[in-house]
Amino acid sequence: MKKSLLTGAFALCLSLGGAVSANAQVVVRIGPPAPIHEEMGRPPHEGWVYQPGYHRWDGERYVWVHGTWVEPPHPHAVWVAGHWAHRGGGYVWIDGHWR
Repeated sequence: MKKSLLTGAFALCLSLGGAVSANAQVVVRIGPPAPIHEEMGRPPHEGWVYQPGYHRWDGERYVWVHGTWVEPPHPHAVWVAGHWAHRGGGYVWIDGHWR
């Protein structure tokens, strides 16, 4: 009985730990390369906003993600680009968002 109770408690702790770590930030010890200049071209539709490309960390190295044109979620929305922030002896990614 004690063994099954301990096993269940351990399983619960593991599942809760997974939920908490889903919000954790990955700290990359190597700074990101300089952004790559991309030609934006013309927007596909009037009023669309360009979200610039960025370097993402794939677990081993930085990989460039190309920018794209997107439709704003509402009129007068402003895109705040994501960026790498220097924190805790490394770099963390701050997601872009609409304002």
